[in-house]
Amino acid sequence: MLIRKNAEIPSSEITPKSLYANRRAFLAGASALGAGALISGFELFGKAEEAFAGSAIPGVIKSNLSTTEKATPYKDVTTYNNYYEFGTDKSEPAQTAGTLKTRPWTVTLDGLVKKPKTLDVDSIMKLAAPEERIYRHRCVEGWSIVVPWVGFSLSTLLKQVEPLGTAKYVQFTTLADPKQMPGVRYGVLDWPYREGLRLDEAMHRLTMLTFGLYGELLPNQNGAPLRLTVPWKYGFKSGKSIVKITFTDKQPATAWNTAAPNEYGFYSNVNPNVDHPRWSQATERRLGEFFKRKTLMFNGYDEVASLYSGMDLKKNF
Repeated sequence: MLIRKNAEIPSSEITPKSLYANRRAFLAGASALGAGALISGFELFGKAEEAFAGSAIPGVIKSNLSTTEKATPYKDVTTYNNYYEFGTDKSEPAQTAGTLKTRPWTVTLDGLVKKPKTLDVDSIMKLAAPEERIYRHRCVEGWSIVVPWVGFSLSTLLKQVEPLGTAKYVQFTTLADPKQMPGVRYGVLDWPYREGLRLDEAMHRLTMLTFGLYGELLPNQNGAPLRLTVPWKYGFKSGKSIVKITFTDKQPATAWNTAAPNEYGFYSNVNPNVDHPRWSQATERRLGEFFKRKTLMFNGYDEVASLYSGMDLKKNF
């Protein structure tokens, strides 16, 4: 079955027209700044509230963690989204997420840590040089994409608060504001959306704190201003618009595992041998392609296999 293509979304609804016209020139100039420009690079945006989706990110470094696969077109990545806070249809977030205000924005880190903090999003974005990592992603519904994300390893942020030895898990809480997010007005899920990882998963170098794609700040519908990116897990594990990160000694409740525990496990590793109750996970269809391809264990990111040594991955799905 061919994936349904969405109606055309005017570019003005995704990237401001004035910025789009100058984006290529801006990117060319920004590339000359180099990674060392990051500490002051975001001053290019002027006031924090002017750092809007589509702004070019200066000093982006190409990462050797990237796949060599062809990236999914920008239009598809930004108009075919799972983001229930802005609607349950894949095309809705791109049409309704313009109500989200991403500045000012803070993220609180608390729980089992030595140094709890509340940090401004722009301060977080200055913690490390921005890397472009082209990651494969597999959605639980059977479709997949390849995205050039911009960010850095989440561990860079987590180390700032010095987790205690008793911390075993990390819970991520996302924004749930019915004034900005029309989907929150309905009881589709138990809001706010929460996700969680084991601490060693969160600290793994592939786990990414993401604030951009295709060299630009995240569009709202893709989880602006900060989101999680965990490429070896199904897409719903990568929480969007994060406002709180809590360290705990107990496995945290997560949105989909709470809503349907028989369908959505806590780990949710991409696994062709464990089917969803309503469909097979053995194959997937890349967005924009007709033919299916085989699903890879851990989505092809074999280096994470050691995290689950000795675990029954059918029981711990």
